[in-house]
Amino acid sequence: MDYGDDAGEHDAVTGRAGSHAATRANIVGAVRRGVRVQVGIVDLGGGRRAGRARAEMQALGVEQVRVDRVRAVGNAAGGAVPSVSSLCGRCGDGKAAVLPDGTVAVCEIGRFLTAGSVRGASLASVLAGERWAEVAASVARRAGAAPCDPDCSPNDDTCQPSSGGTCGPSDG
Repeated sequence: MDYGDDAGEHDAVTGRAGSHAATRANIVGAVRRGVRVQVGIVDLGGGRRAGRARAEMQALGVEQVRVDRVRAVGNAAGGAVPSVSSLCGRCGDGKAAVLPDGTVAVCEIGRFLTAGSVRGASLASVLAGERWAEVAASVARRAGAAPCDPDCSPNDDTCQPSSGGTCGPSDG
């Protein structure tokens, strides 16, 4: 996830000094190695910086670049308790997010909606558990709701949801 072309602004959003440089370096390294990279940019308002960030990513060789709006979750919640009202209503529908610490959440945007951990349990057991069902049910389903950008396509069985292609890490 990229928060714009300004390193200071990006680092302020993530709360980690150097996160912009690290994110950019990882993207450059992945593209150089031929890894298919998708970048989601969060527009912090006005679109100008998001446009610059998109152009920068495309110049680095990233073909899949999407822009989304700020949602009142994670760092953007400003310390407030995040609300499911910021979500698209499709969380947990055929997808899950496994966070770096092994925690399983109903989606990457709804990281505050956790249902277990893959540390000491299988992902299948977490997804089949009562807690998963409770957490997924806590997100109101909205008829006709468009999926969250960037790239939230819960019914698309791929690791490149926006392109509809399959994930082929071993494809060469």
